[in-house]
Amino acid sequence: MATYKKRGYKPKKQVEEVLDEQPIHDEASTTAEVFNTLDEGASKTEEWVAANQKYIFGVVGGIALVVLAWLGYQKFIQEPKELEASNEMYKAQQYFDDAVNGNTTLRDSLYSLALNGGEGKYGFLEIIDNYGGTKAANLANYYAGFSYLNMKKYQEAIDHLDKFSSDDQMLGPLALGGIGDAFAQLKQAETALGYYEKAFKAKNNEFTTPRFLLKSAITAISVGKPQVAITYLERIKEEFAKSIEANQVDVHLGKAKAML
Repeated sequence: MATYKKRGYKPKKQVEEVLDEQPIHDEASTTAEVFNTLDEGASKTEEWVAANQKYIFGVVGGIALVVLAWLGYQKFIQEPKELEASNEMYKAQQYFDDAVNGNTTLRDSLYSLALNGGEGKYGFLEIIDNYGGTKAANLANYYAGFSYLNMKKYQEAIDHLDKFSSDDQMLGPLALGGIGDAFAQLKQAETALGYYEKAFKAKNNEFTTPRFLLKSAITAISVGKPQVAITYLERIKEEFAKSIEANQVDVHLGKAKAML
């Protein structure tokens, strides 16, 4: 029986071989193009590096010199300066502590010694002037601020406390609250309120937070903001029920609600 082949017919095996061969050729060509492109890019990079190597080495060397200079400064200048400043401030801190804890009639004299020095030792003001940029000078601003605040020199207190910065749980909020106290004494209640609010927001703890929430509430009442005061007083009741300030909440809460 005769078998007829259609025009253009190819055996199955031959078709598969043709189909299998085509992608291999295309894939090889594409891969070759990719590698050629990469080679060209690498060559251009090498050429650029070769042409600019003096500039590159100069930049790298400059960075290395800056780093080494900074490390040298910290080790041989800043660290000895920090140690010297801390040693110098010891006597001023002692005068300050004696003023806080000692006889009230001597307080102003002791605060003055803390600020200006005594017995051949620097006071806080000299520490600030002679050791600027040190941790001791920063802390000296804190002590100087509270020395002036307790001496009723309120603008000087604000100036120094405003220069102090700290992430400490206590010192940071206390400095902000101290500025608030100074503005309160200067009869600038709105500004005082702003600083009291900053103080209780700065850090959350069992000592400074309820303290400045209460001061904020009392000041808010004084400037005619009873709803603000109520919010702060209720927070003391809810979050700091065991604090000393909680004992005063009901009295001030009654005043605030009577203003509504």
